[in-house]
Amino acid sequence: MKVTVVGAGAVGASCAEYIAIKNFASEVVLLDIKEGFAEGKAMDLMQTASLNGFDTKITGSTSDYSKTAGSDICVITSGIPRKPGMTREELIGINAGIVKSVSASLIGHSPNTIIIVVSNPMDTMTYLVHKTTGLAKNKIIGMGGALDSARFKYRLAEALGAPISDVDGMVIGGHSDKGMVPLTAHATRNSVKVSEFLSEERLNQVKEDTKVGGATLTKLLGTSAWYAPGAAVSGLVQAIACDQKKMFPCSTLLEGEYGLNDLCIGVPVILGKNGIESIVEIDLSEAEKAHLEASAEGVKKTNGLLEL
Repeated sequence: MKVTVVGAGAVGASCAEYIAIKNFASEVVLLDIKEGFAEGKAMDLMQTASLNGFDTKITGSTSDYSKTAGSDICVITSGIPRKPGMTREELIGINAGIVKSVSASLIGHSPNTIIIVVSNPMDTMTYLVHKTTGLAKNKIIGMGGALDSARFKYRLAEALGAPISDVDGMVIGGHSDKGMVPLTAHATRNSVKVSEFLSEERLNQVKEDTKVGGATLTKLLGTSAWYAPGAAVSGLVQAIACDQKKMFPCSTLLEGEYGLNDLCIGVPVILGKNGIESIVEIDLSEAEKAHLEASAEGVKKTNGLLEL
């Protein structure tokens, strides 16, 4: 199992670290355009192998895509990160060109690969990969929902005063501050609906805190978060590599599911060795449907800025 991560910045390096620590891949290739940067990150990470007990080989490369040849899964994190006050949508002009070039180079050396898109605006970048590569739809996955759901569960556990292992919940919709749809009515604490423990007002606060989860961290850190995005990616990669058939909300191309067409947006999917094995359609309330449809309109508006 060979995994390539393009972009050796904070998010990409965290992806490589978490994948390696889980010890299911034979090799992780870390690639960056900055001379020596990926090689240095790879060497630093390899020097943790004996300490962290993994045997995954981590290789660094400066723009040499031949070293990515034969990758089963490729992760695209490259592009400029958010700065305080920036929306994910404002990144589109620069990041679209980067993602289009990177995905073409990856597929040129690994035509059967599965691509996971992390670069923002993530739903639109995932759509761009669909429109420009010719890869099968099940092999193109946007990461956002897995991260947003992790942030949702963090906020739920905080509100409940509960261990996070007790909490389950999911966020669907667009990976944007306005587009996320945290499914509070479906969230549970050890199979009991969280509405049994929390007031509607507190649940609404959890929902709003979740939606601005990335912006909150960007304001505090001065740049995008990296630990949770890296962990989210590693979860998706492991589910595919180990054929786990796990359910994650991921950005995927919809062709009639949830009444939506010709866009990528976060919905529950089953991940296995073929990438997206199936899209799961769950019953939504009228309010949830309305929020998802509004989110889809926002994603389509951003997609309209692409020069395809």
